[in-house]
Amino acid sequence: MTPVAAEAITDAGTGQLVLAAVLGIVVVVLLIAWAKWHPFLALILGSATLGIVAGASPGDTIDSFTAGLGSTVGNVGLLIALGSMIGALLAESGGADGIVNRIVNSVTGSALPWAMAGVAALIGLPLFFEVGVVLLVPIVLLVARRTDIGLLRIGIPALAGLSVLHGLVPPHPGPLVAIANLNADLGLTLMFGLICAIPTVIIAGPVFGNWIAKRVPIEVPSLLARSDDRPGSGPQGGQDFVDRDDVANPAGEKPDVLVDERLGQRRNPGFWPAVLTVLVPIVLMLARAVGELTLAEGNSVRGALEVIGEPVVALLAGLLLAMWSLGKRAGFDRQQTSAVIGGSLPPIAGILLIVAAGGGFKQVLVDAGVGNVVADAAKDANINALVLGFLVSVGIRLATGSATVATITAAGIVAPLAESLDKPTVALLALAIGAGSLFFSHVNDAGFWLVKEYFGMTVGQTIKTWSVMETIISVVGFACVMLLSVFV
Repeated sequence: MTPVAAEAITDAGTGQLVLAAVLGIVVVVLLIAWAKWHPFLALILGSATLGIVAGASPGDTIDSFTAGLGSTVGNVGLLIALGSMIGALLAESGGADGIVNRIVNSVTGSALPWAMAGVAALIGLPLFFEVGVVLLVPIVLLVARRTDIGLLRIGIPALAGLSVLHGLVPPHPGPLVAIANLNADLGLTLMFGLICAIPTVIIAGPVFGNWIAKRVPIEVPSLLARSDDRPGSGPQGGQDFVDRDDVANPAGEKPDVLVDERLGQRRNPGFWPAVLTVLVPIVLMLARAVGELTLAEGNSVRGALEVIGEPVVALLAGLLLAMWSLGKRAGFDRQQTSAVIGGSLPPIAGILLIVAAGGGFKQVLVDAGVGNVVADAAKDANINALVLGFLVSVGIRLATGSATVATITAAGIVAPLAESLDKPTVALLALAIGAGSLFFSHVNDAGFWLVKEYFGMTVGQTIKTWSVMETIISVVGFACVMLLSVFV
């Protein structure tokens, strides 16, 4: 639950509050985009600027910021950590490789781009975008070298599947932050997000990939033999979940089955155990949403579904299952499983700090009364809340390059509008903000450079392919949200 101040921390007028919000956002944008500061520090100083210009006392600004920070960590941080643990087990056990290889080896020819989009969406459910890229790129390169389909016809669908899930479907950080800040129903948001994800992946993936591959010829780069030689992997890039030695040799003993090669020797946990493990938390959360929509309050079945579908419970159940279905079946002993789970936390520390600081920035916005000003202006101008959330998110995304920062800030600005909306519309508002946060990734986005280096493209080629694909995802996703709003 988002903390609510007992009273506004400032009595500033509308003009002063608008100026404070603008300057606060400008400080965040400039520090991230121009000064190259870490978003965590940028959000702290942006919050301070906002509070000072709005006329709030330093003490009230600090109290508001820390309250928002703590609430966001409590609501979102635990879910991100549990999701990261499941993702680490999926990656390190070889379960993700098993899913990819099984599906890719089962289809040929023109069906391969569709298969890559599907498998990327599946393994993208518990994995962060960058980690999904690290896992999928070697497979994409192998398939492109062994077939005459073309790199982009296979690569674009894979990237689209990962990106759509990252922006629209919990338990990814962006959707979770929007849900927490808007007090949206996670089950409904998950259900609507999956509905929107399907057509969005299809259009931005296989359809666009087939079209752009004919216009931007890309040579398949050399295969990347070692995981620690890949751009963005290892300690510097922060993409690997764990130190391989900790997993293969936790007690200083002779190394077991795991080796440094990502595609090296592992005991595959199996295709269906890996798939079912990924889907268990999603199914539990969806079951809760269905129960709340179809069963009366006080119904014992609904009560049980509400408990097992609580996000923390669902993800914890998924993690406990993954420890057996992925870890044990891959040959990990208890020490190795613990090493994988523990190793999943350091790489997400930066994400957690950004999300937490963003929650603090959002709370200063709310407590200063900026959100109410925006809500009143939107009502007076008769601007649809979904359109407003999307446009604000797009603007901040273009300026900062960060989908997470765009989601956090936009959700804080439009949060007061959510109080007057019904539950389905609030869920759609969270998705509209998520769709806007993906709009036109360009040179200020780390994902842009990650894709460019992996696929060996020039900046111009990356803009024509990756940037346009992200824009298609944003626009199609938002169009789907608006279409759903007609029926719910």
